[in-house]
Amino acid sequence: MESKELLSTNLLDRDGTFASHIQSQQGSIPSVIVIGGGISGLAAARILYDASFKVILLESRDRLGGRIQTDYSFGCPNPLAPLIRGLGLKLYRTSGDDSVLYDHDLESYALYDMDGRQVPQQTVIEVGETFKRILKETGKVRDEHTDDMSVLKAISIVLDRQPELRQEGLVNEVLQWYICRMEAWFAADADMISLKTWDQASALCDLSQNFLYLQLSLEPQEHVLSGGHGLMVQGYDPIIKALAKDIDIRLNHRVTKITNGFNKVMVTVEDGRNHVADAAILTVPLGILKAKLIEFKPQLPDWKVSAISDLGVGNENKIALQFDKVFWPNVEFLGIVAPSSYACGYFLNLHKATGHPVLVYMAAGRFAYDLEKLPDESAANFVMSQLKKMFPDATDPVQYLVSRWGTDPNSLGCYSYDLVGNPEDIYDKLRAPLGNLFFAGEAVSVEHQGSVHGAYSAGVMAAENCQRHLLKKLGDMEKLEMVSIRGEILAEAIPLQISRM
Repeated sequence: MESKELLSTNLLDRDGTFASHIQSQQGSIPSVIVIGGGISGLAAARILYDASFKVILLESRDRLGGRIQTDYSFGCPNPLAPLIRGLGLKLYRTSGDDSVLYDHDLESYALYDMDGRQVPQQTVIEVGETFKRILKETGKVRDEHTDDMSVLKAISIVLDRQPELRQEGLVNEVLQWYICRMEAWFAADADMISLKTWDQASALCDLSQNFLYLQLSLEPQEHVLSGGHGLMVQGYDPIIKALAKDIDIRLNHRVTKITNGFNKVMVTVEDGRNHVADAAILTVPLGILKAKLIEFKPQLPDWKVSAISDLGVGNENKIALQFDKVFWPNVEFLGIVAPSSYACGYFLNLHKATGHPVLVYMAAGRFAYDLEKLPDESAANFVMSQLKKMFPDATDPVQYLVSRWGTDPNSLGCYSYDLVGNPEDIYDKLRAPLGNLFFAGEAVSVEHQGSVHGAYSAGVMAAENCQRHLLKKLGDMEKLEMVSIRGEILAEAIPLQISRM
């Protein structure tokens, strides 16, 4: 076979030949290398470890969690990354059952214009109803066109057809704020979001990699949107620790090459060291794959490369501000309306949920990338200028934190979304294994794309597929019993249905 020939001639390493690695492992229990220490990689490693496989997890960062991180520098969990419920940790309910695009009920808000005047609540409600009508009409546009288009283009078509839905002045600014919130959901601008899929599986059950909310479903089999949403107050760290318990984890191990063949997989890290196993599960962010930061031997087939290229990666950043006292109203979020969605913005009020005087500013899409061009101090100053438009007497923060997911070399973006014209089989191709190499991560999950829940589920699926593959190949199905994902540790730690914020 081509891959066998390639391995036998080109894979000398510092310790000897690739064959020497294989000989040293013959007769041992099945072994798997998990690449990536985010929730998907941890889920996969947990499954395989509990099934008595030999597991090594390689993570490029100096910590676990990947794009999920709980920051305690404010003295409380800081949501610069997703948070998840588990292990009996406290949840703060933020919305009811019928929330689709928003993880907060709109009854708990305060919106302001660029001059600092508060927008009447009735205006926000009425524009919200108009926005729902517009989105409903975009469904008719979708039905009329065989070719895909962006959500923004479809909205434009609807407004041309029904000029009575057009808004002017302050009312239009509120409409732009609703579009801004929609863009935050996808971490992408409306002119990049696929009309074909925006309101289907990916839109209804996702979450941000930077700020996670959970669906509070009463039963696992309930509909994705049942039960509303909630904020995990204590942070995400307990879940990471539970999943990682007793697993052989190697931090600061950046993978640079994956060689797949000869019934083995060899993974090379940045310092040149090699790790060999019977199989590998790749869970790195889609942004890393798109940037081709990992070399594959043999090269990935064209259909896999196209699938990686065709799926979009969005960006959403948070600027968290801690104050010495609360000077804002007791609502769940504060919004800024403007003539364009790019200029709109909003703050989450963590004081209402946690009791700590913290506001978190959200930025998505192109605006998120533009903020990353600024030094932390300049970004915080910009956010404070927005806040002082609403509250002229606002005090300066005592601390601030700025996320930079778009330029983070370990992620290069937040979460995936459907670009205009995505092939229908793109997710099948993304998660399709190549020999002994399996693929996981949020990007391969069609039902929960862009979510921690999707990443977790994809990790579980890849682990189970890898497990079956190796046991079948080894002819040892009876010797090693497949272990259910509902093990002692995972029983309390499995994420409930999640939606993004």
